[in-house]
Amino acid sequence: MTDKQSLSTSFWHYLWAFTLVALSGCLGEVVDGIIVGNLICADGVSAINLTRPLLQLMFTLSLLLSAGSGMLVAYALGQKDIDRARTIYTQSMAGSLVAGVVFMIIGVAAPEAVTRILCDEPELFEMTNDYSRVMLVGAPVFMLSWGLATMVGVDGSPRLVSVSVIIVNVVNLVLDLFFIKVLGWGITSSSAASVIGNLMGVLVLLWHFRTRSGQLQLIRPSQGLNLWGRIISQGAPLAIASVCLTLLLYAANSIVLTTLGTMGIYVFSVCVNLLTVYNLFLSGTVETLQSLGAVQVGEANSEGLRLVLRKSFLFITVSMLLTCLYVWLFPESIAQLFGAQDTAIISECNYALRVFAVSFIPFCYIYIIMIVYKLYGYDNMALFISLALSLTVIPVLWIIAKFAQSLIWYSYLIAYVIEILAILVLHKATHAKFQLRDNNNPS
Repeated sequence: MTDKQSLSTSFWHYLWAFTLVALSGCLGEVVDGIIVGNLICADGVSAINLTRPLLQLMFTLSLLLSAGSGMLVAYALGQKDIDRARTIYTQSMAGSLVAGVVFMIIGVAAPEAVTRILCDEPELFEMTNDYSRVMLVGAPVFMLSWGLATMVGVDGSPRLVSVSVIIVNVVNLVLDLFFIKVLGWGITSSSAASVIGNLMGVLVLLWHFRTRSGQLQLIRPSQGLNLWGRIISQGAPLAIASVCLTLLLYAANSIVLTTLGTMGIYVFSVCVNLLTVYNLFLSGTVETLQSLGAVQVGEANSEGLRLVLRKSFLFITVSMLLTCLYVWLFPESIAQLFGAQDTAIISECNYALRVFAVSFIPFCYIYIIMIVYKLYGYDNMALFISLALSLTVIPVLWIIAKFAQSLIWYSYLIAYVIEILAILVLHKATHAKFQLRDNNNPS
């Protein structure tokens, strides 16, 4: 097998593994919404969506600690610097655990204060609080699950990551139904099932280090805290993009709830669940591009990097077009999946879903382009995209909600078109062409 064939095979192994990792996150939320919408009530779907900014904030910290560390570990493994890779891995996992414990303490001490930030609608407050409290208490499990999945994949065991994801989602689904149907826990059961499912996933991922099948292991870091700056700066574009997405989710929930009321927030919640389907493919592509792409950068293999880029863009294009086609043909099936029964609600969901199905296509391309800039060493451009990716939507959404409410579902599409034009202008002004820069300097 040639190096090109070997890299192509590795790409698909990593892609399916990381796509399944993304499935663990998005399917948990989608399954929660489907089960709650059908077995409890439609307001439960809205409550879960109102809690999304909290989960997104946790995921943001995970990106900052794990995504940046994953790329640095990949660089180090590409350079055969095992001690450095182990040091970065150790610091990353320690940081993830500490961050999770902080969220857990907040969940025990002041869950209502967090819920008041997320939801000011009395009708939805209790459900939102019940769901978010358990998510906060289970934060250490989520942080370790996401971080370990990244590291185990980079360390050469993507199949084990796939196994862990399957277990996470099977446990989540079974316990979701058991807690609601048998124990009658209500919406609390959904978040509890997610926490327990991810705990099972963590135990499976830890088997990778027990068998010593990879090169990473926890050590006493000899380089102190001087790597934290590099870890954080490496993960900053993705983390900032996630912070902006958190702000967007919070602002959009508030604007839609104020402008369109409870029916509007339900329709928006269904559309956000559609975004999780796009994120399923996007996250798998991004993680693969980061992991394999970073190794190619560490080996100074420009041809290998271009191969990974071509396959990444091909996969995301095909998956987005198929998703969009399904939504345009069968939008009512998605609305009904989340418990929609009223004809007016289904009609509004159909209209909104078709608009969002198109809107999320430029979002995915913009996100991947941000990773490409990062791999080629153009950090400022990646940082600009990470900031603009979601923040552009907020003012557009506010203006349209205020002056043209009938077009509110087009806000995302308009904002992403504006951002693409801005990227094109800045690219032509600053970069004639991509040139691989030195990303291996640890200083």
